[in-house]
Amino acid sequence: MKYVIGVDLGTSAVKTLLVDQNGIVCASATEAYELLQPKSGYNEQNPEDWVKQTALSIRKLLSSSGVTADQVEGISFSGQMHGLVLLDANLKPLRNAILWNDTRTTKQCREIEAKLGDRLLDIARNRALEGFTLPKILWVKENEPELYEKAKLFLLPKDYVRLAMTGEVAMDISDAAGTLMLDVEKGQWSGDICGAFGISMELCPPVVQSVDQTGTVTEAFAKEAGLSASTKVFAGGADNACGAFGSGIIQDGAYMCSIGTSGVVLGFEQNANTDYRGKVHFFNHSRPDTFYAMGVTLAAGYSLSWFAQTFAPDKSFDQLLGNVGNIPAGSNGLLFTPYLVGERTPHADSVIRGSFIGMDATHTLDHFGRAVMEGITFSLNESVELFREGGKKVEQIVSIGGGAKNATWLQMQADVFGAEVLRLKSEQGPGMGAAMIAAVGCGWFSDFSECADKFVEVDEVISPRQDQVKVYQELFAIYKQVYSQTKPLDDQLSKFKA
Repeated sequence: MKYVIGVDLGTSAVKTLLVDQNGIVCASATEAYELLQPKSGYNEQNPEDWVKQTALSIRKLLSSSGVTADQVEGISFSGQMHGLVLLDANLKPLRNAILWNDTRTTKQCREIEAKLGDRLLDIARNRALEGFTLPKILWVKENEPELYEKAKLFLLPKDYVRLAMTGEVAMDISDAAGTLMLDVEKGQWSGDICGAFGISMELCPPVVQSVDQTGTVTEAFAKEAGLSASTKVFAGGADNACGAFGSGIIQDGAYMCSIGTSGVVLGFEQNANTDYRGKVHFFNHSRPDTFYAMGVTLAAGYSLSWFAQTFAPDKSFDQLLGNVGNIPAGSNGLLFTPYLVGERTPHADSVIRGSFIGMDATHTLDHFGRAVMEGITFSLNESVELFREGGKKVEQIVSIGGGAKNATWLQMQADVFGAEVLRLKSEQGPGMGAAMIAAVGCGWFSDFSECADKFVEVDEVISPRQDQVKVYQELFAIYKQVYSQTKPLDDQLSKFKA
């Protein structure tokens, strides 16, 4: 039996999956690394930590499975998006990586908007937000000019790990699309964007497809990770693209809802014709010559974690949510907006904050718990609504992440979205998408669709209940009013925050 390894380089840890030719996950391993926060709003990591922990995770993966190195035919990657890794002439990091969740670049975002205007949306198909890579490059250029002068190349997180693994430089198109420097429709770096800010095109790495082979494992890395030096290494993709691939979102009409710390509603786009004008993100997909659109809720699962830690620290999630199914839709007139750290879609607003609306003395912990779940789902539904306004039919949505682990929440999603919600038999997230890229790259399958048919299996279909759909339509109309009603208050309250 042959195997592939999917490496999912996340924000807090790297997870590796060993997958056989039938799509069965035979082993997994996870290794954490440190998040560095030198100042408020700063989020950084040491790129060498990624390399070290990835090698360790692969070694443990193989050791626990009993699979030998020569049985592993290929490796590919999923990676946290947008993080800036600046390299010197020797391809060594000049500083810690600046991560996707770093918020120091608001000034640079406004400068990008002022200089490029609508051209930014025409070329990069996304608005200037703090998470993207271009604002980070401009921040370094302005605040660390001596270091910037030494920079010869920039990479994204997973691409640096792949460089350490193979000695080859490349960036796949799905991750390059999240830099704000790629001409998304043409699939190449934008001379107009780079030129507008005096960024040399030589700073940009070669752009390849996710399934392209980008070398083999070096002797040094093979020894450290317990691999064979003949193991093929494929470019991989951005975490959301890989999450979509691993969930079968590779054809028209396919949509996914992922609830992790943040939340995502993602839809497949066959071509670049649909122009959402920056209302949702628009990126190149891991499947060649296709795209995906994506709306984001910044504090999805995070809202529930915050609620649990703040109001019921002694309860497990099962205990906390055990009775929410007995609470009727609308939580007895209680509404929650999940703007704990601001919001992304449809409100790109870093100042807005969350609210409980309609509290009275009859509300219990169960009412609050259901209200939090409903508020998160309403926020995600704003992205679903934008897709429908763009002319898309959203009739089925694959649910993954924390929202797929609770039966009440799955039914709630179906009722709020007004669509069938699909739960997968085996959900492994972006790491499975990375493994599938390697499987296609190794020639196990003729294309991505054939691979998805083998690797992705639906376990359950949850249908919307029409009486509940009507209730949630009324509640959603109220929910959408909360942002504009609380925005002036939050602006005033922000000056009192520490």
